[in-house]
Amino acid sequence: MHGNVRVGAAMTMERRTLGTILKRMTPSRHQAADVALIIGGSLILAYGVTAILIPYQFISGGALGVALILHYLIPAGDISLLYVLVNIPLVLLGWFKVGHRFMYYTIFGVITFAVMTRFMHPEAVMIDNMILAAILGGITCGTGLGVVLRSAGSLGGTDILAIYINKRWDIRLGWTYLAFNSLILVAAAGIFSVDAALYMLIYTFTAGKVIDAIIAGFNQRKQIFIISEHAEELSEKILKRLGRGVTFLHGRGAYTNKPKDVIISIVTMTEVGRLKDVIFETDPDAFVIINDTLEVLGRRHGSQKIY
Repeated sequence: MHGNVRVGAAMTMERRTLGTILKRMTPSRHQAADVALIIGGSLILAYGVTAILIPYQFISGGALGVALILHYLIPAGDISLLYVLVNIPLVLLGWFKVGHRFMYYTIFGVITFAVMTRFMHPEAVMIDNMILAAILGGITCGTGLGVVLRSAGSLGGTDILAIYINKRWDIRLGWTYLAFNSLILVAAAGIFSVDAALYMLIYTFTAGKVIDAIIAGFNQRKQIFIISEHAEELSEKILKRLGRGVTFLHGRGAYTNKPKDVIISIVTMTEVGRLKDVIFETDPDAFVIINDTLEVLGRRHGSQKIY
């Protein structure tokens, strides 16, 4: 009897252990989404590089720009191999100085992009105007990069360096991108021609706008300040009708010298019209300020990327 109990308990424990192992091995919904974003973005970027950038001898920014310059100087050098070689020291830096979680996805992204670039051989997109070709390249490659950057990883390169410098010296990521791309811009002008550098500027500007639209455009928020004599009533309607949080800031009118509650809230682009209706049906004399936001983090508005 006791032997059967021990056997049953052992089998139950074994099933639990196996279930725990399988659960850990099975990717979560968020992990699967991150992998899908990296694969999809890499596919789009690889197409842009092989069908537009290389045929027109355009130069990109970041590690891809370095790999493209080396490829143009050494035509026998495979762009995918050069891209991996350029990323090796940056990946090592990221692995030891940035964070393993971010680097797992980034290493996967670098390898995925390199493989797709190696085996993708699309026909070149034929455009007579070089400026239009640079714009199309920026749209295509910017879309690919933007999709990847919505994941928990990146495609390596300057992203790793910028994050490391930001964590070490608190220098904004944008300054690192600007400095690194400026060096590539000068190199393009010196090694190739001023025209090549100008086409790079057009490409980089277009790609940057597309990346911003993909990363922030679908998650854009508006910051609302409302000064009203009916602050309590307004806050209740915003909470109930829009389902948005409200915070009171305590102020004082300079002219009347009376205390006032200032409402602050964050809403989406599509909710601005509804919010205006709520405000002015409650208090037509309300004073309203609507600002664009650079980034909003917190519950229901997004979270910080963990490296």
